Amino acid sequence: MKCIRVSEPASFDALVNGALKQSDAVYVLFFGREAPGTNKSWCSDCVIADPLVREEIGKIENSILLEVPVDRSTDKGSATNTFRKRSDIKLTRIPTLLRWSKAGPAAVRLVEDECNRTEIRRYIAQTDEASGHATPLLESEEPVDDA
Repeated sequence: MKCIRVSEPASFDALVNGALKQSDAVYVLFFGREAPGTNKSWCSDCVIADPLVREEIGKIENSILLEVPVDRSTDKGSATNTFRKRSDIKLTRIPTLLRWSKAGPAAVRLVEDECNRTEIRRYIAQTDEASGHATPLLESEEPVDDA
């Protein structure tokens, strides 16, 4: 898995488009920005979800995860508030995990406590099905069977 940090909101579209030229398995994770000094997110749900998202997305061959840190919604001067206003993203809560394609973000997203291992696996399978192809897992991984 390749990780790309979106440090500036203005570079988001260019980074997403660049990732889509490299892979069909592009995911975007919006999470609470880390506090200077502690390097820990102010968002407790994000702290829990981050390693799970990385682990599950990391099982997908040639996957790309764009990491988008956002500030608190109360920080009105933050440039990251643009993600709350964009009609294609409409960010309301974090963490939020989206699969991105050339058509834009998937209609379905995972938000807050939905970013758990079981739901992440289902989301990957569901968005694969919606895109019309299966994302190959790394050779060491077995397909998920929720039956």
